[in-house]
Amino acid sequence: MNIAAHPELLDLLAANYALGTLRGGARRRFEAMAREQAPVRAAALTWQGRLAGMGELQPPVVPDPAVWTRIHNLIEAEQASEAMARQRAASPARARAATTGTPATGGWLRSLAVWRGASLAGALATIIAVVAGLDLQRQLQTTPAVQYVAVLADDKSAASMLVTFDPKHNQLVLQRLGSYQPGADKSLQLWALPPGGAPRSLGVLGDGPAIKLTASEANLRAVPALAISLEPRGGVPSERGPTGPVLFHGPLIEKTL
Repeated sequence: MNIAAHPELLDLLAANYALGTLRGGARRRFEAMAREQAPVRAAALTWQGRLAGMGELQPPVVPDPAVWTRIHNLIEAEQASEAMARQRAASPARARAATTGTPATGGWLRSLAVWRGASLAGALATIIAVVAGLDLQRQLQTTPAVQYVAVLADDKSAASMLVTFDPKHNQLVLQRLGSYQPGADKSLQLWALPPGGAPRSLGVLGDGPAIKLTASEANLRAVPALAISLEPRGGVPSERGPTGPVLFHGPLIEKTL
């Protein structure tokens, strides 16, 4: 199948591949096509670039004071280990000096300089490793645990909004993928589309490139799709439902944490 001849399907598969919701055999087939077809590879890279900016939304976290105590303890343990290695290395040198009658002072001093350099390098390597580990731990702690994800597109299947739900912070995070902006007297409003029920408002979107809305898993459970409508400035009450045109819509996918 020449997937490049079906741009809507290609864009949807590339978005799911970048999000990690394309799995198993489907993901392997997509990767094989990306290796062989430049348009498929370009679509995947485009979506990965769009989603890469989400990491910039996370606030900085100051390490706990206990971190520095742990670094100090690791350095001392490294220095103690180096000292034991020096003692073990010095014993054969003293034995050779006693056998040949050659003073070992010069060799000892040279070895001491080497050991000091090795100890310093080991300590620096330990600090770097600990800091890198702490940074990774901070990233894991602050990165949202995405439970639901949706890519909302217009009637031409052009992706315009990425929606994710973070259950740790009870937040919906929306990131603009297109350039659409409502007029000064209009607002975009997000709606849940439950099966067999009336649309339910999830909030009014701000004007920034990334928007966060308070939500709960109960608001999204058993909701197969989301939509965004164009409404009067400030939005409309939930019970009225959308009063303006629906600009973007798409399925809501639940993924395993």
